[in-house]
Amino acid sequence: MAVKELHESPSLSSLYPKALLGSLRKSGGNTLPGTEFVREGVVVDPAHLAAYNQVCGFRLDDVLPATYPHMLAFPLQMALMTERDFPFPLLGMVHVANRITQHRPLRLDESFTLRVRAEELRPHEKGKQFDVVSELLVNDSPVWTDVSTYLRRGGGSGEKTSRGQLAQPAPTAIWHVPADIGRRYAEVSGDRNPIHLHAITAKAFGFPAAIAHGMWTKAHALAAFEGRLPEAFAVDVKFKQPVLLPSKAAFTTWSEGEGWAFELWNARKPKPHLEGSVVAL
Repeated sequence: MAVKELHESPSLSSLYPKALLGSLRKSGGNTLPGTEFVREGVVVDPAHLAAYNQVCGFRLDDVLPATYPHMLAFPLQMALMTERDFPFPLLGMVHVANRITQHRPLRLDESFTLRVRAEELRPHEKGKQFDVVSELLVNDSPVWTDVSTYLRRGGGSGEKTSRGQLAQPAPTAIWHVPADIGRRYAEVSGDRNPIHLHAITAKAFGFPAAIAHGMWTKAHALAAFEGRLPEAFAVDVKFKQPVLLPSKAAFTTWSEGEGWAFELWNARKPKPHLEGSVVAL
């Protein structure tokens, strides 16, 4: 695999116009780019970490939440997916799942090497899906891995999955998700996709209102387990129906084996937003 070394984090302000122009071209191709983006000497800004923790519901700490390094990886992910040889335009892709594996706690004062690549292009019943894999390394040893699965709709050929009748579980907490959470998370994440910012811009993309970022819902769910998480664990989620803003959502957790399972549902209708698990390694 070819390696593209970056000496600074890509500018998101220049990548969004590039993504918009990319949406004008046709998607196609059956090959993901064989390039891995690498950036060494990645450090955490304490003020940015504090802002992220506040928006997502984590306590202030020198240990990074397991979802925080996704903030470090996001600009490289954007850069990778807006390259000319990427087979799909960035706008219109759906983030359907995310799995984060933390091999040990990560501290604020550490320096990391960050690697980002795309792999495993495969058919899906609604189109094609693939993984964007991001890794943090210390002394050439992976300490954190993030696998984000994306779906490009159209021309589906994968095997259809049967779905039974949904039954909403009894909630253990009710989330009151404010109308501005998309804008607040966008400030710390850099993910300024218009579907998350305002109802007017979201409606232009077919949504009845702005929707919460999937990675915010995952982070806010993980914050519910603070103080109980092992040092090494995997947190895996599948994103279901979007959380419209503002809204009330019902959060449910239960013990399962060596960890927990959790779900987030619409508090008024039997519509699931997210399902996930935390498993000790």
